[in-house]
Amino acid sequence: MMIWRGALAALVLGLLAACGPHADEPRTLVFWTIGREGEAVMKLLPDFEREHPDIRVKTQQLPLSAAHQKLLTAFAGDSTPDLTQLGNTWLPEFAALSALEPLEARVNASAMVRPDDYFAAIWATNRVDGQLYGVPWYVDTRLLFYRTDLLKAAGFDAPPRDWAEWRRALAALSHPERGIYGILLPTNEFEQLMSLALQQPDPLLRDDNRYGNFQSPGFKRALAFYVDIFRSRQAPPITAMEAGNPWDEFGRGVYAFYFSGPWNIGEFRQRLPASQQDDWSTAPLPGPVGAGVGAAGGSSLVIFRRSANKDAAWALIEYLSRPDVQQRFYDLLGDMPARRSAWDGERLRNDPKVRAFREQLEQVKPTPAVPEWEQIVNEMQLVAAEAVAGRLSVDQAAAEIDRRADRILEKRRWILAHDRGAQGTSP
Repeated sequence: MMIWRGALAALVLGLLAACGPHADEPRTLVFWTIGREGEAVMKLLPDFEREHPDIRVKTQQLPLSAAHQKLLTAFAGDSTPDLTQLGNTWLPEFAALSALEPLEARVNASAMVRPDDYFAAIWATNRVDGQLYGVPWYVDTRLLFYRTDLLKAAGFDAPPRDWAEWRRALAALSHPERGIYGILLPTNEFEQLMSLALQQPDPLLRDDNRYGNFQSPGFKRALAFYVDIFRSRQAPPITAMEAGNPWDEFGRGVYAFYFSGPWNIGEFRQRLPASQQDDWSTAPLPGPVGAGVGAAGGSSLVIFRRSANKDAAWALIEYLSRPDVQQRFYDLLGDMPARRSAWDGERLRNDPKVRAFREQLEQVKPTPAVPEWEQIVNEMQLVAAEAVAGRLSVDQAAAEIDRRADRILEKRRWILAHDRGAQGTSP
């Protein structure tokens, strides 16, 4: 009987082992990407899996329009992936939810991820309340695309270096009676005004990011400069939908300047004829006095706190952070590397259209690290459009943006007040 029971137990254990995962089977790492990046990263993963035969990466590509809600739903339903890419304006929100794994200790122990090799302001966007939650994957900022031939014909041998030069160029290049304008600034896009505001010494939020600071002298200076471009008829007061095909309009000389990001290098190369490829270039943003800063944008890689495969997720982050892999990623998609050393690759180093982005990325500022920031800048732009239309003065618009920002930040103030109250009453 004892022999029979022993044999039965061995049989049961053998069946259980056969049904469960084998020790030598690779772990499955779930990686969510957003937009076009998913298609490109798929071409980079085979080399990672060859280097890590114990890991298999399962990717899911989220459409940009649905990614934010999908990530929030996954968090609420306890079904987050192991890691994902996350835009740096979304990162504070997920950090506030305690959804993300802190990465400081892993970075400190890593021979691959070196903070001093990253653009400083881009790295700073991954810190929330002093804690590091992400590693920059690719970078983004806005600057000027401009028609070199039109500026030269108007007597300008170089792109503007400050606001005064910029206004002179805009005035010379604008002929609104013929439907020709110095610049396209779609009134439903907040990035342009936000970039001008970041060039000011005044922060956009005040008192520990609990209130808007849009009535500050700096923001009102930026708003006045922005609004005056429209009132001087140097930009048409239209939305992006009304602007039609901006690449074609730029090529036809309807606009001499276009305020945009690195993805449009490829668009202009594809959409403009070969005869016009020497007629346009890029330039860092002019500032109120001298060179101006831009907005620190891009996307980072984060690990979810609930991941059961954090070591494997970190291995993938280290792989995607390698300068040679970032160069390949740029070659595939045109997303600019977050690491300075990756810019030594031939395509980036020798491309004159890219050079201005490299310069601008050394002069960028992070936006306030609060989950409500995207709501605030959307309201900022709605009010700014009212000022452009002449329905509000600059002072009235600044006060209204502050009012809306303060309303959006009401919950933040309540949480901070109660957190401090609890700390004050703790034994």
